[in-house]
Amino acid sequence: MQRKRPLRMTHTATNHQSATGIFVPKELKPLKILIINGPNINFLGIREKNIYGKTSYNEICDYLHEEGEKLELDIDIVQSNIEGELVNYIQDAYGKYDGIIINPAAYTHYSIAILDALKAVGIPAIEVHISNVHAREEFRKVSVTAPACIGQIAGFGIYGYIMAMEGLIHRNIDI
Repeated sequence: MQRKRPLRMTHTATNHQSATGIFVPKELKPLKILIINGPNINFLGIREKNIYGKTSYNEICDYLHEEGEKLELDIDIVQSNIEGELVNYIQDAYGKYDGIIINPAAYTHYSIAILDALKAVGIPAIEVHISNVHAREEFRKVSVTAPACIGQIAGFGIYGYIMAMEGLIHRNIDI
């Protein structure tokens, strides 16, 4: 069985309507996905290796780019320790990206600003956590940002990001 390619319609001036009035795009491009990482994610491979593993943040970014290419996705990755910068990344994604994969890290538990930004842009988003937040401290079990997302993935290590990529692909195909 051949897998459908994760493509999106590009609305440009070269598009036209068919004789039946159906919009027909002349060009299809790969899905464009923004991966947003929150505070301390840049210290992966350094902090709490027993929870987050030994792989460095740069190695993880390289891995995500490689896996994104295999899935024929156009991936951009950003990280900030500052809540307002994460909000800016989300807002700047409006009109440019087909999906967001976000690991808000500690902001998961209290950032109404990130919740509101995700709701405002209306881009399908998936929340990812490397550790199983539901098997940790009580405060980690609460996500104020998840209600703005189409799903949440936790506990699968960095593979959770790949699961999120695949989820966005399948959501796009099913639409």
